[in-house]
Amino acid sequence: MEDSGGALLLILLVMGLIWLIPLMSILSSRKTTGGEKLAWILAVLFISWFAWIFYLLLAPIKKKN
Repeated sequence: MEDSGGALLLILLVMGLIWLIPLMSILSSRKTTGGEKLAWILAVLFISWFAWIFYLLLAPIKKKN
């Protein structure tokens, strides 16, 4: 019985890490700054976890120098 508790904890930990990937991606991105970045993070948190896909597709592309 204790073994299933450890497995459940491991599954929850992995799911939590997967859920954080989009947030970390937005935070570390240089495509947007300031209020725009905050808006994308709030969209991911409150609208949909899948909003990060729209972020990757629709965020302004910054030209490299």
